[in-house]
Amino acid sequence: MDTKYLQNLLAAGEILILSTRQHWFVLFQGICLDLILLLLLAVGLVILVAQAGSNLWAAAVVGIIPLFDSLRQILAWTNHQFIITNRRVIQVSGIINKNVIDSSLEKVNDVKLTQSLWGRVFGYGDVEILTASELGSNRFGFIGDPVQFKKAMIDAKNRLGGDPQEELSFKNVIKEVTIPDLIEELDALRIKGIITQEEFQNKKKDLLSRM
Repeated sequence: MDTKYLQNLLAAGEILILSTRQHWFVLFQGICLDLILLLLLAVGLVILVAQAGSNLWAAAVVGIIPLFDSLRQILAWTNHQFIITNRRVIQVSGIINKNVIDSSLEKVNDVKLTQSLWGRVFGYGDVEILTASELGSNRFGFIGDPVQFKKAMIDAKNRLGGDPQEELSFKNVIKEVTIPDLIEELDALRIKGIITQEEFQNKKKDLLSRM
């Protein structure tokens, strides 16, 4: 999918957390069917060649159809994405005409994960989002690494309403405010004679090295 199109979907202040697709099994299955069809057509073409007066051009044109269908499936798989932001869960599909379905994290009530035996082995499954909106539920079938997708969604919902730069801001506060305050407190202890000048300098040097 075009990165520019994906960025245009995001609102002001909205941050992309995770973007994934259906498992490659979905694409593999479709292409295998096309290859089987192509093989059958090739066998038919050989039979036609053995017959006098057969229309080889028509047979060749028919043989191209599975190749075009495989290309269509690759483009459809590439453009079908499941996206988690700090506000929404978005499903985008369509090669030319785009279909966008989103669910607000604020309205997500529950997330249901279903994996078969083969799904656990190869890393795919179904994720169903139950919401309080009119949509009711939104199902993502054969999604790749569904456990990580569910975890990222729950984490994003738990952080909903917080500052997306909260962790960075917190680190900056520690570096810019807390350390100077500690140095002032150490200086006060030095003035009171609780610690020596040498101890003060050593502690100060240690604190400054953390900035």
